[in-house]
Order: sequence, then structure tokens, then C-alpha cells
Amino acid sequence: MRTQSWMLAAVLGLTLSACNLEGQDGAPGATGATGATGATGATGSAGANAPVGMTLQPIARFVTGTYGAGAAEIAQYDAVRKQIYVVNGAANRVEILDISQVKNQALNDPITANTLTSLPLAIPTSVQVQSAENTTETINLGFANSISIKGDLLAIAVEASVKTQPGVVLFYKFGTAAPQFVRAVKVGSLPDMVTFTPAGDKVLVANEGEPAPDYSVDPVGAISVISVAAGEPAQQAQTIGFASFDSQQASLASKGVKFAAPQGTTVSQDLEPEYITVSNDGKTAWVSLQENNALAKVDLTSATVTAIQGLGFKDHSLSRNSLDVSNKDGVLLQTVPGLRGMYQPDTIANFTWQGANFVVTANEGDARDWPGYSEQKRVASVTRSVDLQAAQASMYNKDGLGRLNVSTALGQDANGAAQQLYAFGARSFSIWDSNGMQVFDSGNDLERIAASIHGTKFNSNHVTMEGDNRSDDKGPEPEALTLGTIGNRLYAFIGAERMSSIYVYDITNPFQPVFVDYSINRNLDAIYSINDDTLPATVTGDVQQAGDLGPESLVFISAAQSPVGQPLLVSANEVSGTVTVYSLTEKR
Repeated sequence: MRTQSWMLAAVLGLTLSACNLEGQDGAPGATGATGATGATGATGSAGANAPVGMTLQPIARFVTGTYGAGAAEIAQYDAVRKQIYVVNGAANRVEILDISQVKNQALNDPITANTLTSLPLAIPTSVQVQSAENTTETINLGFANSISIKGDLLAIAVEASVKTQPGVVLFYKFGTAAPQFVRAVKVGSLPDMVTFTPAGDKVLVANEGEPAPDYSVDPVGAISVISVAAGEPAQQAQTIGFASFDSQQASLASKGVKFAAPQGTTVSQDLEPEYITVSNDGKTAWVSLQENNALAKVDLTSATVTAIQGLGFKDHSLSRNSLDVSNKDGVLLQTVPGLRGMYQPDTIANFTWQGANFVVTANEGDARDWPGYSEQKRVASVTRSVDLQAAQASMYNKDGLGRLNVSTALGQDANGAAQQLYAFGARSFSIWDSNGMQVFDSGNDLERIAASIHGTKFNSNHVTMEGDNRSDDKGPEPEALTLGTIGNRLYAFIGAERMSSIYVYDITNPFQPVFVDYSINRNLDAIYSINDDTLPATVTGDVQQAGDLGPESLVFISAAQSPVGQPLLVSANEVSGTVTVYSLTEKR
């Protein structure tokens, strides 16, 4: 039965496959009637023009009345209480400025305005700390250097009365009234900068460890880590040091790390942590080693320094890196063969792009210039090799390149003749990847822009108005730096310490930063002089009309955390002892 069925099916299949069962296509039908027109859609939003600039409009200002003594140095913002905290080094206290009622209105006279009042927080003269042996130790205190805020905690880094001895971090908790003291934690010598990690579970301290002026004592530089659990700081700090690099000086020097100190100084003594920035995930910190022209990379999970990255040197023989080398030649930016610049950053910050970390540096520069050891000399006093003299013959004179201050710790052969010249600072800001490779440098922008705007008044000092005054040293000295996001753009704000101006760059793409704007709240026609070699400083002339002098720190406040619903920038100016609050508006 199954066999017969199978044979019948096969015969039928063959018969059907041999037949053409598909008919001819019919003629196309007539086109149907057009349907009714649909309803008009909603009008789309107009496209926004790309930003072409930024307005920095002063809307509030605080005047300490003290000049030339660091009366307004490091600032921080408490977003919860809408208060600005500023270290006043002259009075050794923290100024607390309430900006909760500030309006987004331009000041009538931003040069002299004084619209904010302070509730001061005094720094104690001594504190008790818990030692490693769980005994109580008293530390006599000197000056406050830095502050940081996270949640309900305020941390203040304070050096000891003898700066080469261990300092402390003072912790305060915010309450309904003034911040209440919690405890002091012992840290390293000369704690120069303090910051919380993004999660607030650690406090990091850059212990600079500067030597005594005669080098009779030279403490090691180090990073202190203070754990914070449930809003309570630990009683003791953990120390991350550099002793493991003491045997690597030659290797580090070959990679662009500068060492300048008396014979016998160890690497860990020579390295001086200046500033710290922490990745968003809290796993990595970068530390600027300013005098050493380097960054240290720190693994916060293992509490170890994983690398010391020399930053190399800027080639001033290239046209994009031209500079003014003398305070006796007016505006004269030129290239110089055989001249290199050390980046030597002060303030640093970091951000993430395409999932990778990038570090931004304000390349101020700094020399070791102590009575016990100095590396700084003018070129006219340096013995240059025959080859270097020949390379610079067409442009050298004693009132030109001869005026420039350079380091004697680099570039000299066995006979003490300089094969290359190394200037302090790079007169720029830079962006580096997490491996220490430079992806951007602003070249000669800062000097060139200031010269174009101010003419012969560019590169003035902040303690007096004298054009071209700082060209023989570090030019505009970019020192302060902060980053801030407005809309979908990331901006870098760079404060030039000597010129007392602020530069704005769009760094949304770290490989293609764009200059956005320039701002200065200073009267360059004011005639005055501040002698900050005395305490208190000696002031003559029309200093009240000079405006803001010496931006030491900048703080960005997002629109979401701002009391006026507009992004703000805070500038703390150490020489004028003033704090200025700017509203930020993108120009389109």
C-alpha cells in the first residue's frame, strides 16, 4: 500500500512539473485617486549656532583690603549652602562668602566693587593629633595653604609653624551655623594642596616638602591619603612616598625629569608635589611635580606611585613657540635656536574623552632659588658652548636674550658649558594623555594674544604696572586652571598670574582645542607699587583702582549649582586680596 502511494505521487509530481501552470501577467490597473493631505506637522526647533566666544561678566566681588600678602588664595564652592570659601593667608583664616542672594546683574564698577561680606573662620595656632603609637601629639601651626569641600566636610591643609616639620589637615563639619571642628590629622611637610576624591571616600594631600632656605633640612615630598567613612575622617593618614625611585635618578633625568639640589639630595627629597587631580572613578591620581618638570601617576587602589612622567621640553626655535625673552625690548616675540622651555605645571585638572583620561596643565614654571642652592641665572652670566654661541649669534645681545633667566641644572657639558638653554615654564597650557604624551600645547598663544590686546603693557607684573616687566622670566605665568561644561562643550579657564587675565579655550576635543575668549578685570592705567617683601606689604599709589591682581585659583560653578541659574567662574586673586564672581555666557 505504501509502495503504490509513493509511485502514484512520483508520477503525479513528474506530470505536474512538466506542465507550465503560470499564466500571462495582466495589464497594469489604473492609478487610484490621491488621498487627502495629512495634517501639518509641528515646527522643528531652530538649530543653535556654534559658540564663537564667551562673556565673563563680573556680578559680585569681595575685597579683603590687604595687598601683596596672599589675602585671597585658594577658593572652593559649597553648592549646598551657596557659599564660597577662600584661604586668606594674610590673616591666616578662611573667608566664608555667602552668594545665595547674588543677582545675575553686572557690577557698576567691577574694578572697585565690594558687594560681598565674610564670616571668617580662624585657623588655630596649635592642634592635637593622634600619632602612629596612638598617643597625643601637639603641632604648632603656621599658615593655611589649601581647602577642599565634599558633602558636609571641609578640609583645610595647614603647614607647621616650622614649615619643614609635618603639617596637618583640619576637618570641619557643616552645621546650621559656622563649620564645627572635628579633628586634625597629621600629614607630611608643607601640605600645599588638599582635595577629596569624587566619591568623597578619601582626602589626598600634596606635601611639597620644601627645604629650609639654607638646605640644612630637606624633607621628602609625599602624598598623604586620609580615609573617610560615613562622613568621618580617619585619625591617621597613610603616606605614599617616592623612596622606591631614589635609585632611578639617572633614568628619570633621561626622560625629562629635572633635578636641582645640592649634592647628595635624594630623588624623594628633590620631588615636590604641588597639585593633585583625581580621575572620576577615584582609582587614579595625577600629581604635578612642578620644580621637577614632571607628573606622578598614583594608583589609589594599591596606594603606590606607578610612574613619574617627565614632560620633556618645549622647542622655542619653532615659530609656533616664539616668546619674548627680554624686559628691555618692548613687544618682540621671536624664535630662539638652542632654547628649550620646561613645562613645570602648577594647577592641573583631568577629564574623560572617548573613554580615556586626559590631564590639563597650567605651565607656570618655578626655579629652585634658595640661599643654600640656586639654579637660576641670566643667559648673560651663563657660559655657552662655541656651537650654541654660533647658533644664537645673529640674535644675541645682553639686553635681549642675555636677560632671560634659565636653569644651570640642565644642558651643561662636563666643562660647565651650556649646550642648550632651559627656561622656566612654557608660557602655555597643555593637554596630556594618561601615558604622559602631549596631545596639545597652546604654543605662543597666551603671550601673543596679550601683546595684541595690550601692546607694550603686556607681560606686566602684578605688583606694579610696568609693561614687558616679566618677559625675561616666565612671561604671563599661567598658574590657575579649572574646567567646566556648558551645554555640550567643555571649556578650560586659565589664569595668567602676572598679567592677571583669564583665557578661555574650548577643549571638547582634546586634539583640537579652540581659543574662545580673553578677559581681564584690571586697570592697566593705574599707577601703583606693592612691595610684598615686607609684612604687611608696603603699598604706594592708586592700588585701589588697579582691580584684580594675581589670580591664584579659579573655580567653575555649573548652572545647576549656581544661585543665579547661570554658570559662574570664581577668581581668587592673591596680590589684590580680592575675589570676583563672573557669570558666563556663550556668544553665538
